[in-house]
Amino acid sequence: MEKEGILVVKELSVSFRMYDKGLEQYELEVISNLNLDLKPGEIVAVAGASGSGKSLLAHAVMGLLPGNATVGGEIRYRGEVLTQKRKEALRGREIALVPQSVAYLDPLMRVGNQVRGNRPDEGRRKAQKEIFRRFQLQERAEKLYPFQLSGGMARRVLVSTAVISGARVILADEPTPGLDLEMAVEALKVFRELADEGKAVILITHDIDLAVHVADRIAVFYAGTTLELMKASDFQEGKARHPYTRALWEALPQNGFRPIPGFQPYAKALPVGCLFGPRCPRKTKACEAEIPMRKLCGGYVRCIYGD
Repeated sequence: MEKEGILVVKELSVSFRMYDKGLEQYELEVISNLNLDLKPGEIVAVAGASGSGKSLLAHAVMGLLPGNATVGGEIRYRGEVLTQKRKEALRGREIALVPQSVAYLDPLMRVGNQVRGNRPDEGRRKAQKEIFRRFQLQERAEKLYPFQLSGGMARRVLVSTAVISGARVILADEPTPGLDLEMAVEALKVFRELADEGKAVILITHDIDLAVHVADRIAVFYAGTTLELMKASDFQEGKARHPYTRALWEALPQNGFRPIPGFQPYAKALPVGCLFGPRCPRKTKACEAEIPMRKLCGGYVRCIYGD
């Protein structure tokens, strides 16, 4: 059952019901043909520009999309389809989210109580104190309210909540912004330890330079779809198969800090065929057809010229 992955996202699409001038209603598709799989014991780092669908993926898995959203495709957890009812039952128990915004903390509850949860036993209290010590949160911090925390402290509290949840799958949405380098490295080290214990982690990040050192695989998103799934070691070695993934690698300071012209397209004005086509130096007429994901060199790439 878990051979295919503990969490499998297949051809996911997400659209929002919107209103144009004159209150004309239309559907804006912001995610399409998005694929991802996650196995126990691994970290998959999800990279891509802002607006590429990274956080929407996490919210779709957790069942946290707003009422005007329509979800297509399939999300399976341990071999069974994740319906909205099942998402709500598993949320915070078997599947935990480290949200991007610290506003998810309850402003009326002391942070220690939020991390420990309702009716904590002695083991959970001990775990909370241990993870706070590891993240250099003083013992008095557990008695504070969210408004009394700095941004970095609040981020560490959010990560602590997921760490002691006991969840099989953790979705960490940008867990390192606001942390200094030492704390960011420590947070990623904690996620690596959880994966080594058999948990599965999706690490959504802009800080791919740090994440690649703890991840097993890299998933590259662009304009709401998956362009490449590859081994993290291949990314480190510059063995990207998709031109956009190669551009991400070349944009890192140690690889030349080379930008590419153009910008990610708006969901309402997507190009025909390959979504990266207008910015791709290898584009041909063939790229204007539908481009499926194909298996290549131990990974998957959405490109007819990937090599």
